[in-house]
Amino acid sequence: MRTTERHRSEHIGWLRAAVLGANDGLISTASLVLGVAASGTSRSSVLIAGVAGLVAGSMSMAAGEYVSVSSQSDTERADLAMERRELAADREGEEAELAAIYVERGVDAALALQVSKQLMATDALAAHARDELGFSASTQARPLQAAMASAVSFACGAVAPVLLSAVVPHEYTSRAVTVCSIAFLAVLGAVAARVGGASMTRGALRVVLWGSLAMGVSTIVGRLFGAAL
Repeated sequence: MRTTERHRSEHIGWLRAAVLGANDGLISTASLVLGVAASGTSRSSVLIAGVAGLVAGSMSMAAGEYVSVSSQSDTERADLAMERRELAADREGEEAELAAIYVERGVDAALALQVSKQLMATDALAAHARDELGFSASTQARPLQAAMASAVSFACGAVAPVLLSAVVPHEYTSRAVTVCSIAFLAVLGAVAARVGGASMTRGALRVVLWGSLAMGVSTIVGRLFGAAL
């Protein structure tokens, strides 16, 4: 009985955007809240800064991801259009080119040409897109999906420090945001590493290290500006 295998690479597009968005949302918003809180401002100022960071960051992530992935999509469409023209102009040459690719992968020359002819008889463009250009359904550029994933994941990461700054007594805001953010970063890094098949410990430590550095620098800057004012 045949079983369907599922590989982690099938989810690499949306996973990358989601992990990046959640990390950025948590780290940047927590750093912003800590920096503003360290300057000695009121709870309302800290909360306003956190909410503004959440909204602005979500929109920025969505816009940046959409533009980036749209550029990839434009390149894919241009390559496919070029391949269509080549197929129309020299189909036999394209068959030989595809067969040569299979030969390089270890297929016998005669069999490679036979496979090339059969695949091109079914869908020539799809065969060249997959084996010559390296395009596949799992790596296909999806700008809107990437933008939405980035915006939602950023907001999910950013909401924790904003909520903490709203409900925790003002004098404990910095401590609560720091501790909870580090804990959330560790969990997020471990989960992302687990889904990607990497070491959970290494993934958690990597995210915690850079997140702690960002929050520490932001706190120092907030205190310096608060003292200057």
